[in-house]
Amino acid sequence: MLQSMTGFGKASGRVGGKTIDVEIRSLNSKQLDLNMRLPHMYYELEAEIRSLMPELLERGKVDLFVGVSGAEGKSHISLNKTLARQYYNELKKVGKEFNEKNIQYLPLVMRMPDIFKTEEKASKPELQAVLALIKKAAEAVVKFRQQEGKALKKDIELHLSTIEKKESEIDKLDGTRILKLKERLTAKLTDGLGGRVADMNRFEQEIIYYIEKLDINEEKARLRAHCVYFRQTAEETNGGRKLGFIVQEIGREINTIGSKANDADIQRRVVEMKDELEKVKEQLLNIL
Repeated sequence: MLQSMTGFGKASGRVGGKTIDVEIRSLNSKQLDLNMRLPHMYYELEAEIRSLMPELLERGKVDLFVGVSGAEGKSHISLNKTLARQYYNELKKVGKEFNEKNIQYLPLVMRMPDIFKTEEKASKPELQAVLALIKKAAEAVVKFRQQEGKALKKDIELHLSTIEKKESEIDKLDGTRILKLKERLTAKLTDGLGGRVADMNRFEQEIIYYIEKLDINEEKARLRAHCVYFRQTAEETNGGRKLGFIVQEIGREINTIGSKANDADIQRRVVEMKDELEKVKEQLLNIL
């Protein structure tokens, strides 16, 4: 089953008097690109989450947010004075370099990262509950991806069917193409000889050799086989990369048909197939 890399999932739970909200968003990416925003008390989960995400979501640009609200009791919050002084001194230096005056640096310092820290620590059951909510949100992302994958598959199927239709039209045109080619060569030979008798055996040999160079039967057969293989692979789980390779092979056969065709009607259909194939490639960028 095809899955999109675009997805969204959320999960909420009540743990130890706190409401924990987890949201996960994902977009397409060649690898897993994980960005997390965790409350300070859950920082120790970061390594475990990073090892868990490839298993749950495989790849994509993933943003994970964990929020906590409604905590009972008082949290022990302290100001990191050493860091605050460093921020203050650096801001003053920059202000002096740019000749800025009357700047209130303290409000700026208070908005800097890691100025405040909490001494509150999460219990092991709470950490396990957070992990469970992350897994639940990831499952929701997968369901979202599967729904998006169905829509993508339907759209890709339309483009693939159009390619097959154009190949069928080329197949019909190919039968008359060779006859037209032989007639054209024979007419040119007759005109060139100016009434003289030609060696027809040699002429037939040359025509056969020339026609073999323009034969596209193997390319058409491989193109049809690649389309069948594409559909089979589309039923596999997370076959996006393999589909990308199959599309490359489809494109190679289409290009070869175009280079050998030597026929305007076939060339037009080759261009139309290339256009449909580009649309498939665009969709595959978002396939897991």
